[in-house]
Amino acid sequence: MKKKILVIDDNLSMRENIAEIIELAGYDTITAENGKVGVAIAQEQHPDLIVCDIMMPELDGYGVLYLLSKNPETSNIPFIFLTAKAEMGDLRKGMNQGADDYLIKPFEESDLLNAIEIRLKKTENVKKSLKEDTEDNLTSFFNEARGNEALKELSESHKTKHLKKREMLYLEDNFPHALFYISKGKVKTFKTNEGGKELITGVFGKGDFLGYLPLLKDCEYQDSAMALEDSEINVISKDDFNKLVNTNKDVSMKFIKLLSGNVMEKEEELLKYAYNSVRKRVADSLVKIAGKYKEDNQDLFALSREDLANMVGTAPESVIRVLSEFKADKIIETQGRKVKILDVDYLKNIHY
Repeated sequence: MKKKILVIDDNLSMRENIAEIIELAGYDTITAENGKVGVAIAQEQHPDLIVCDIMMPELDGYGVLYLLSKNPETSNIPFIFLTAKAEMGDLRKGMNQGADDYLIKPFEESDLLNAIEIRLKKTENVKKSLKEDTEDNLTSFFNEARGNEALKELSESHKTKHLKKREMLYLEDNFPHALFYISKGKVKTFKTNEGGKELITGVFGKGDFLGYLPLLKDCEYQDSAMALEDSEINVISKDDFNKLVNTNKDVSMKFIKLLSGNVMEKEEELLKYAYNSVRKRVADSLVKIAGKYKEDNQDLFALSREDLANMVGTAPESVIRVLSEFKADKIIETQGRKVKILDVDYLKNIHY
């Protein structure tokens, strides 16, 4: 499978020239005419390597690197800066931010290809090393939100809680007594205001952990958790969790990554609530929920219109209106309360 390389440069001729060189060397290329477009493409397509100019309008190379480094899904993509000799004094800033290499313009074709090959090989070696470590010490890293061997063994050796649909797992303001690991099913977390209105703060599925932040902070739950469908939850006692975090470096790092990812996700959600339209927020929520069900090879997912409204932060009537529009445009189809997405790319690319 060909490696995919993203080229970000506001100069059209430079961008096309670099892309042509890379393609002739046997790589697939994607191009972006500025930093903002480059960040969006990187977050959507996850290229194997990024070649990025420093001086660009709207968002410069430093901004691109900063935004991608904050996202766990893009933070490990090898990053090569393109810089003019006059900018060499500022290059250390980019290297300190985590850039892997740089090329001074003008550069030889061989210099570009060598830099790309070296960085890709280094990344492959790191992945291979991690894979070998994983095979020896971990059952699997399902993704950044899933646990290692120590956690998996711990969850498998403890009791399993069977929840019926709409049964509570824990309640807001209660003090935590355990870490929860979802082995089957779907769970939503939500906050409730004084008037009883819900705001869904997350939807979780197989392989996800719940309740670790209150355990780490030693404080009450900040939200409640309820099963969206019949679910199986592994329950890991608070004492065992604390012991594991304090004695196992891998486990500690795992939850640090989870926490950092959650902070960034919440920041993005706040921006969406502030600036995105209801139509855009409904589309994003549908894509997010569908992704959870896709992991179980389910095309249809069941979520009440009220739950979807609580997730979007609007009235159920507004959600129903938007869903009707999507259905009329054949973006989704519905079967009772169940929804099937027919055109996920359309939903992902809604900007208003």
